[in-house]
Amino acid sequence: MSASRVCALSELVQDEAHRVEVDGVAIAVVLDSNGDVHAIGDVCTHGDISLSDGFVEGETIECWAHGSAFSLLTGRPLNLPAYEPVPVFEVTIDGDDVLIDPAITKEV
Repeated sequence: MSASRVCALSELVQDEAHRVEVDGVAIAVVLDSNGDVHAIGDVCTHGDISLSDGFVEGETIECWAHGSAFSLLTGRPLNLPAYEPVPVFEVTIDGDDVLIDPAITKEV
């Protein structure tokens, strides 16, 4: 499997998550306030809720339903009720294209 174009960089809004699906994998793509693009599993490990509907602040995304925040860098939950991490995917920027391969997760 190779990286797929998931969106244009210009489509992303700073500090908002954009939900995409690649090969059946739901991914939240985030342009943070530093201009870095992150790709994180879109499903909260606590309540099966879409994280892309949540809140982005700094390098975290918070589930709107129960308040668990996850690191955009590591996927680790930063507070309860979630205690399991979500996957974090490698992102490649090619011009204005955001590319993600859901088979390649970051080692953290």
